[in-house]
Amino acid sequence: MAKGVLVNLTKCIGCGSCTVACKMYNGNQWINDRAATDGERAELADENWTVIQKFRVPRTPNTENAGNSENATKKSDESNGTDQEIWRFVKRQCMHCKEPGCVSSCFAKAFQKTEAGPVVYYPDNCVGCRYCMLACPFKVPKFEWNKTIPVITKCVMCGNRVANGLPPACVSVCPTNVMKFGDYDELLAEAKEMIRQDARFVQHIYGEEEAGGTSWIYISDTPFEQLGFKMNVPKKPIPSYTSSYMHSTPVVGAVWGLILTGLYFFTKRKEQVKAAEKNDSIETENS
Repeated sequence: MAKGVLVNLTKCIGCGSCTVACKMYNGNQWINDRAATDGERAELADENWTVIQKFRVPRTPNTENAGNSENATKKSDESNGTDQEIWRFVKRQCMHCKEPGCVSSCFAKAFQKTEAGPVVYYPDNCVGCRYCMLACPFKVPKFEWNKTIPVITKCVMCGNRVANGLPPACVSVCPTNVMKFGDYDELLAEAKEMIRQDARFVQHIYGEEEAGGTSWIYISDTPFEQLGFKMNVPKKPIPSYTSSYMHSTPVVGAVWGLILTGLYFFTKRKEQVKAAEKNDSIETENS
């Protein structure tokens, strides 16, 4: 059965433990000079596969005592003594779509969806076309612009761990149980029951329908649009838009390769003829 992760944003205190675990397990470097892993400016990057973004949101009855309120609800403007806003923290990583656009757009098979759920990446297969970056509705895959020999990078949901029934590294270290790893169908049913029983939750499970469904699903007491979530993601799986075009990509690539090869030999032959004519001209002048 496919696995997934349920993220309850009301419990997140922004500690950043998940970002550290991600770095350590995957051997990624810290690049705070380019992209922070936590805070209001945190963003996914070639070495940042997991980040914690920080948002100021209006205080409402829903957010007053939601989740682990003592830790999750914090005054955003303590310096002036008011409490009209609170902090909310959002963990970002690859959403691991059920039908990934990155997989359908990659003719080199560098991206593959496993039966367990993770969308994994095989850099040795990658040709650097970056179609995956265009196909992803969540803008997750990143290119190593600063590397001499760059590849694409992204969260792979700790595929080896998941294949052995273990949760991703980020999930295993969370001190407030923000994330729950398990069978996807069971997690989705649990999320539906939680938002049915507790009116504080927004009546929307983000990831249930977005892009045809994702292995990571979110529940929140704050509207997702206030937390930076993309709300214009189509409900249909992305491959339904791209597959008809991508089937012809290898053919186009092969034809273009033949054209370039023909141009190379044509140019080379033209240069040889020109050089021969020049030599004949010199010999004629010398004689």
